[in-house]
Order: sequence, then C-alpha cells, then structure tokens
Amino acid sequence: MEKRSGTPINGQKFRKLSDVDMTEVQLSNLADSSAKDIAAGEGSFQGSEQNNAEQQTKWFRSRLFLMSVVFSALLITAMCIGFVVHYGMSGDVGDMETVTYWPVNLPKEQQEWYDQGIDELQKAVSRQFNRRRAKNVILFVGDGMGPNTVTAARILGFKEEGLLRWEQFADMGLLKTYCADKQVPDSFSTATALFGGVKVNYETGGVDANVPLGNCTASLKEDHHVQTILKWAQVDGMRTGFVTTTRVTHATPAALYAHVPDRRWECETGMPAEAQGQGCMDIARQLIEQPTGQRINVIMGGGRQMLVSDVIGSDADPLDTWASQSRDGRDLIQDWRRKKEDEGVSHAVVQNNRELWNLNGQDADYVLGIFANGHLSYDHERDRSDSGMPSLSNMTRKALEVLGNSDKGFLLVVEAGLIDQAHHRGNARKALSEVLELNAAVEATLSFLKSTDRLEETLVIVTADHSHSLTINGHPDRGSSILGLAGNSKTEGTPYTTLTYGTSYQGFQVDANTQRRRDPTADDITDWGYTQQAAINTDENLHGGSDVTIHAEGAMSYLFHGVHEQSYVAHAISYALRIGRFRDSSIAETLAELTPI
Repeated sequence: MEKRSGTPINGQKFRKLSDVDMTEVQLSNLADSSAKDIAAGEGSFQGSEQNNAEQQTKWFRSRLFLMSVVFSALLITAMCIGFVVHYGMSGDVGDMETVTYWPVNLPKEQQEWYDQGIDELQKAVSRQFNRRRAKNVILFVGDGMGPNTVTAARILGFKEEGLLRWEQFADMGLLKTYCADKQVPDSFSTATALFGGVKVNYETGGVDANVPLGNCTASLKEDHHVQTILKWAQVDGMRTGFVTTTRVTHATPAALYAHVPDRRWECETGMPAEAQGQGCMDIARQLIEQPTGQRINVIMGGGRQMLVSDVIGSDADPLDTWASQSRDGRDLIQDWRRKKEDEGVSHAVVQNNRELWNLNGQDADYVLGIFANGHLSYDHERDRSDSGMPSLSNMTRKALEVLGNSDKGFLLVVEAGLIDQAHHRGNARKALSEVLELNAAVEATLSFLKSTDRLEETLVIVTADHSHSLTINGHPDRGSSILGLAGNSKTEGTPYTTLTYGTSYQGFQVDANTQRRRDPTADDITDWGYTQQAAINTDENLHGGSDVTIHAEGAMSYLFHGVHEQSYVAHAISYALRIGRFRDSSIAETLAELTPI
C-alpha cells in the first residue's frame, strides 16, 4: 500500500512517487530534453552546411584552385611523356631489332670496344631457351684441354679477338675435375664421372670408389659397377657410338663400356696373372664380347695391337711402345665381324681412308673402324692418301651418317685424345693443332645437323676431362705468336717462351756450359717437335687440377649454367634425353612423340 500524506500544499494534495513512477518521470524528462537538443542541432547543422557550401563555392572559383589544376595537369602530362620516352628507349627485351641506345662520339680506340659491347649485349638479351627434350646428344671431349690450352689454341688459330666454334655457344659452365681420391685426376676416372655420373678412384673406370686401384675381386661385384649414358641410351632403343683419335681401349672411350680397376688392362699382357685367374676380363674383350660393347653401333679409333695378337708395326703405323700388346692369339676384329653376321645385321669393318670414304652410312647399322695399331697420327702428320688414317672430322661425319638412320635418336661421344698425348710429351704446338682439329669436327657436326634439320632437337656439348700444366707467361705484345718469346727473365736475363709447363720429362733445361737455364732461342721454338721448358723434371708432363669449361648448344643446353661437379654432366644428359632414371613410361614416350616440345 502506498503511504499518503494528508498535509495540503498550496491547496493541493501530493503523493510520494514510487520507484516506478520516478523512472517514468526521468525518461519523460530525458525524451523532452533530447527532442529539444535535436531541434537545436538541426538548426545549427543546417546553418553550418550552408556556410560550408558557400565556402566550397568560393574555393572552386578562387585563383589558387585554378593554378593547382593547371599545375597538376602539367605534371601528369610530363609524367606521361617521360613514360613514353622511357619505354620507347628500352623497347621489348625480346625484340632486339627495336633496341636503341644513345649515340656517343668516341675516339677510335674506344669506339671499337663500345660497338663490340653492344653486339655482345644484343646477343645476351635476345637469348631464347630451347626447352624441348633432346632427341640426340653429341658430346665432344677434348682430352687434357684445360682453359689455358683453349686460350692458346684460340690465339693460334684466330688471334686474341677470335673465338673457337664452341665458344660461340649460348650456354657454358665450369666442371670440377677432382676424382674420388685425388685432387688431380686421370682420364679414366674423369671419363667415368662424365659418362656415369659417379666420381671414382684414380686410374679406375666403370667401377665405383669401393674398388681400389688394381683390385680385381672388388671390381667383379656388379653392385660396384657404374652404368653409363651409353648403356642407358641402348636400353631406350637409341643408336650409340664413339669416335676417338686414341686407341678404342684407351681410358676415355673405355669408360663408356668397361668395368675394370686399372686402366692399363687394355689387353691380357697388361694384366697380372692373378687377376686373369680370378676371372677379370681385359678392356678389349669387354668391348667385343660384353653386351654393352656389342650393342655399340659405331666404334672408330686406333688400338689394333689390343684387338689382334702379334700385329707388326711400320713407319706409317708404328706400335705404341707406351702400352701393352696382345699375345694370346686373339683376333677380336674378326670375332666382331662373325658376331654381326650371325645376328644378320648390316655391318662394315673399315681400316683406312678409302674404306671409310666408300662406306655408305645409310647401308650399315654397325661399323667398326680400326685405323691404327696404337693411337692415330697427329692431324698434321697423318697420311691423307687412300691408305692413310682419317681425321677426327671425317670419322665424326661418317659416324653421324650411320647413327642418323634411326627414328629413336642417337648418342655420340667424340674424343680429341691427341691433345692430351701431345701435352704429355711437352709439345705445345701439336696439342694446340689438335684443338683446332676438334674445332673443325664441331663445325662439321653443326653443318651436318643443319643440313638434316636436326639442330633444334640435338644437344651438342663440348668439354674436357681434365687440364694440363700449360701456362701463358709474361707480357708479349698483342698479335705476337703464341709459340714465340714473352721476354727476358729480370733475374738471369735469359729469354723465355710465352708457353711453358709446370712439369715435363725434360723439365728445367740447363745449359751445360753456363749451368743456367737453357736459352730457348738456341732452338726452333716453333718446330712441331719443340718441347717447352718446365719448372720440374719428371717422366712426362703431368695433368693439371684446374676446372675445365663446358659449352652447350641446342635442346636443353641451359642445363649447363654454373660451376658443376663433373659427374653432373651424365645426369644432365640423361635428363635431356629422358633415359636412365629419367626414362619415360611407354605412354609418356608416345605422348612425347606427338608433342615433342
């Protein structure tokens, strides 16, 4: 119950409000107050809005606004002109025909280098990557062709400003040549890295680093065998071949097909009796009697004294006294011929220029060319008559004719092996001449590929297996003969040649009368047989341990792009061809044939 008061105020009676009543009154008062505020605010806002509109109208009509608009328009116009000029100068980097540059008037001594720089820049920015899978691979190996050898050969053949053919390829890199157990390798271990993708021990080939030098037992274990790009290509149905100016059983080609713990085991007389008793097979027999060797379509080089027993040398074709010679009565050339006859495949055995020239590459699936008892003759010495020995270029061209008969593609390895042989004897001029013959072989190959419309589908590689200790010395004048003198020693006054070696079998040549270094001007330093002086005496010129260059052109050549392990080459080739562990499934292969890009 509400409590009411009975006391009148001003003649009226009032009651005390309850909590509910108080709340209603407060809300009512609040509503009235808000309504008044809103009404007042609306009036104020309308007045303010009217004032702002008037101010904005005055601003748009002001001189300052007009000046701002004009300035902004001029600024935007200038920026547009700048962009037009910029992009007009830069052009499309993919279209070098539209690229221009600011002309500068320079002295002749500067202008030629500026022009040359522009030419090289245009080539660089207009490069296009050939990303199609390779159908064919041709791998050139300059044995012992280190960077200084390449430079010296370039100067000899084309002067300082010239280039060898492979130096014009779009892609290049460097290869580290150390082997599994040595800083400075030999050709057998480096060839295994190049062809098999695995670094192995010094003077071993086709077997991994579990096999010590000369260990027959370890080499017989198939788990230790290193498979090569040549075998992977054969498994995929491709044609395969190799061409060399050395013996076909020598270190570099042997690494393609043989598995032996010692490079000297080219025939039975180079092997210890114990190894023969344990069942190890020499390199020559592996070439002719083992499956990988038997499936090689083209074999060209020397080495008859390893394949046939008791051959007799001649002045034109001497025996190689640095190597072994078979005595067990074998005739592996005849064995090879009989094997092909039994298989019913077209084949040919060629042993001189005339037989090679007369060979129709379209008519032969297999060719065995053995042109010398030992290594072939140096190119400048060889007999060019019908009965003489072919050049590296001639063998390469004929090999391409034979291998090109297959729709499945081919793999060809070409070795310029006499570069290394000349270096070992200290004959720099002979070594450089063999580099130039390799250059001719590369040019002949590119010409063949172009004429048969195979350039875009073929990966062409030029590299070396290792370097030599050849050095380019002093400060000879530009244009001087690379085979000439560099100057006089500042300590002893004796002249020295531009080219010298670190090691040599003649080494540091001493004048018996003066007991000083021999004056090279007493000899004909440009003679083919001249041996350059060296710092250290030893039994022969030894290999160098520097990196070697690798150059590539054609399908997937961009895979060679930096400093690589030498073993990387085999993996890059197998990827480009999709062979080995990169081999496609049969379905993928069919699709690849339909869409080769």
